[in-house]
Amino acid sequence: MNDTRPHFKRILLKLSGEALTGDQSFGIDPSVLKTMVSEVSDIHEQGVEVGIVIGGGNIFRGLQSEKLGVTRVSGDQMGMLATVINAIALGDAFKNIGVASRVMSALDIHGVVEPFVRQKAVHYLSGKHVVIFAAGTGNPYFTTDTAATLRALEIDAQVLMKATNVDGVFDADPKLTVSARPFSFLTHEEVLERNLRVMDLTAISLAREHGLPILVFDLGKTGNIRKAVSGQQIGTLITGEKS
Repeated sequence: MNDTRPHFKRILLKLSGEALTGDQSFGIDPSVLKTMVSEVSDIHEQGVEVGIVIGGGNIFRGLQSEKLGVTRVSGDQMGMLATVINAIALGDAFKNIGVASRVMSALDIHGVVEPFVRQKAVHYLSGKHVVIFAAGTGNPYFTTDTAATLRALEIDAQVLMKATNVDGVFDADPKLTVSARPFSFLTHEEVLERNLRVMDLTAISLAREHGLPILVFDLGKTGNIRKAVSGQQIGTLITGEKS
C-alpha cells in the first residue's frame, strides 16, 4: 500500500489558463474549475501549504498582440490582466467549498485584488490560505512559467509542480509522435541541453541556479496531485542532480 502522507510542506502549483477551458475554445469551463479546485483542496486538507500561479491563455496571450496591432508590451499587459480574471475565479471557487484563499497580484489593481507582498504571502500560507498569484511577474516579456519559478523561490516552496495535459516530459511531442518516450528524471542542465520545451529557458535557468526541483505531471488524472505531494513517482522530476 502506497504511503499517501504529504512529502512536501509547501508547494507552488503552476496551472495553465488553457486548462480551464475544458472542451470549450475560450473562457472558463465551470466543471473543470470545480474539479481543479477539488483536487487542490484535497492536499490542502492534508496540511500542504499551496501557492498557485495561473496563466491567462484561455482569455488572451501576449503573443496575439501583433494580430491586433498593439505592441508586445501592451499585449503582455493584457495577458497579465487575463491571469487576474482566472485568479479571481479560482479564489472564489475555493471559498465556495470552504477553503480560505487569497489572490495577490503583481500589478496594483486597487479595490479588486491585493498587491503581492512576499511577507504577507508567506503569512497567508502559514495561516492555511491557498494563495493565488496573478499578473505574472508584473513585467512584459516574462512568461507565467518564469513567474511561477520566481514565486516558488520567494515563498520557499520545496517544489514547483507544473500541471500539464500530458504525464511528464517526453523526448518528442506525444500528441504528434506515437513513439515519444517519457522521462522519469531529468536535470535542469539536461532540459537546457536537449532544448526540451517544458518551460521557457529563463524559468529553467532560474530553477537551476537556485536548486529548485520541478515536477511536471498530468493534473487531469484524478488523484495525481495527491500522489505528487506524497512523493510517489509520477510524471517527470527535474532536479539539480541525476537521480
